[in-house]
Amino acid sequence: MDIQSRTAANRLLLADFFDGLDGAQLGTRSLCEDWTVRGVLGHLVATMTGSLGGLLLDVVRAKGSINGANAAMARRTAERPVSELTSILRKQADGHGKAPGVGPMGQLADGCLHLRDCARPLGLDTDVSPDDWRRVLDWLPHGVPGLVPKRRVDGLALRATDQEWRWGSGADVAGPSEALAMAVAGRPDALRDLTGPGVTVLRGRVQGRR
Repeated sequence: MDIQSRTAANRLLLADFFDGLDGAQLGTRSLCEDWTVRGVLGHLVATMTGSLGGLLLDVVRAKGSINGANAAMARRTAERPVSELTSILRKQADGHGKAPGVGPMGQLADGCLHLRDCARPLGLDTDVSPDDWRRVLDWLPHGVPGLVPKRRVDGLALRATDQEWRWGSGADVAGPSEALAMAVAGRPDALRDLTGPGVTVLRGRVQGRR
């Protein structure tokens, strides 16, 4: 299946996931430091329904901070009923607008990463397919604006232990595809699932946001 088909399928998976959570789970802090689990749902829907004008207004309110504007937009959207938000995810699952700077792969990765941003702290194993993680892993190491600095994995040899996938050369970093992708994308929680002499290097870069 192509990238857009996989993105749509994962949006449906996300909708089912959020529908299955109770209030305490929705209020749990996600791996995205600005958002609770419910806030992540708000972010996912806001990126599908928000307008450029609304984003610019939030940027002004956040004193020029894009991250601050995104966080505010996510929190505001998350105040709506969960069933309403998951309904939007389902109805607009096949909607693939422009994603400046990241393109279709950015939309696929967004769903994969944010699902696990929520499932990991809740101790849930809901996940996307290994093929989806392979696509994400093929993309992330090259650097992604606003997500992965270009030199984050320089001098490291990444190796998946749950499928045939390798990238780069140097100090070994090995682990499940999901953990590798989450760590490269800057989630320190995933580092505990990785092994090899390169993990210390990667940890320093992730924690230093470089």
